[in-house]
Amino acid sequence: MVTASVVGKLITLKTVKVASNDESRGLTALLTSERITGHTDPTFVSDDMWRGIEDEPKARAVYAEHYAPVTEVGFMTEDKWGFTIGYSPDGLVGDDGLIEIKSRRQKTQLTTILAGHPPIENMAQLQCGLLVSGRKWIDYVSYCAGMPLYVKRVLPDERWQDAIVAAVDAFERNAAESIRIYYESIVGYPKTERVLDLEINV
Repeated sequence: MVTASVVGKLITLKTVKVASNDESRGLTALLTSERITGHTDPTFVSDDMWRGIEDEPKARAVYAEHYAPVTEVGFMTEDKWGFTIGYSPDGLVGDDGLIEIKSRRQKTQLTTILAGHPPIENMAQLQCGLLVSGRKWIDYVSYCAGMPLYVKRVLPDERWQDAIVAAVDAFERNAAESIRIYYESIVGYPKTERVLDLEINV
């Protein structure tokens, strides 16, 4: 399954089309290897990511106070294309809306407010959320403590959503071919065992 956070890396930013670059190929190799092994390597959690984890409930509370009540839900999936795309919303709003929260440094918050629209690098994720959920709109919520909460409504965009489906379809085909070649190539190689709990003797 491909998630919304992955989709943006499978699509180029300057034009809405399927990406074919070192980053997208590396991401395809990573996800394909995880499918083969059933194991996900640990991910580095940066200071910005930790701040995002801490700020999300604060941003949700401010949004709920000034805009509309928010319902927290789990992971969403949709498979109507013959493959599964997943999205984890930061909240549902009524019967029609979603919110996507970003915790920002003050420089980025200023830039976003002055631009008057969400950063382009977040658009694939926003559109993926709308695509998977089938909802009518998503509010992009940008939070930076000490600065105003920035909220911008985004509507479904067919051009983005077509590119998302095309990108995931291309990924699935590339992954399937890589897996086929992998299993053909390892015939006769000695197997190794993954050790899940390493014991360190001091």
